[in-house]
Amino acid sequence: MLVLTIDQRASRREADRIEDLLARLATRPEATRLVRGFERTAGDEVQGLLDNPDDAVNLALALVREGHWYVGVGVGQVRTPIPASVRAASGPAFVNARTAVERAKSTVARLAVTGPDPDTAEDAQALLALLGAVVHRRSRQGWEVVDLMAEGLTQKDVAQRLGISPQAVSQRLRAALWNEERRVRPIASQLLGEADRL
Repeated sequence: MLVLTIDQRASRREADRIEDLLARLATRPEATRLVRGFERTAGDEVQGLLDNPDDAVNLALALVREGHWYVGVGVGQVRTPIPASVRAASGPAFVNARTAVERAKSTVARLAVTGPDPDTAEDAQALLALLGAVVHRRSRQGWEVVDLMAEGLTQKDVAQRLGISPQAVSQRLRAALWNEERRVRPIASQLLGEADRL
């Protein structure tokens, strides 16, 4: 199982963002596949339980993109039967997620992975940190085209929608490292999946 522990950055200096985060997480496509939905588990912290590594990667990178969160991905067993509320759940995956979110606070990527096999978890973290850097540093113009491509539009359609040339769309996608990110995401998911099977 995979546990995401999300901790708000600078929560003592900024307004509470948790309720807004929970509302947005509930509307994401991954929300229908969660083992247990995201809930506030402490003052400025949220946890959710997943069993799909692709969803963990997508959610972690979406949170890194926002820039307001530390993200810990915990891999491991969860005590069964799993209670209805994630707040009542426990097991090594939850302990690992807590360790990971604390480690995330001292990383540039603001993202960490902890699991039963340190080597596999470290590999997953290294790749996610690299993807996180790409996502975090992408320009507004880069996100504009990447988000439209994610909707299934062609580059020609994106160009028409934005009123720019197809060449400009291609240049923005190259600068955004869009192809590289798309090729690497499945590898990050694979590593998390391998860590979860150990």
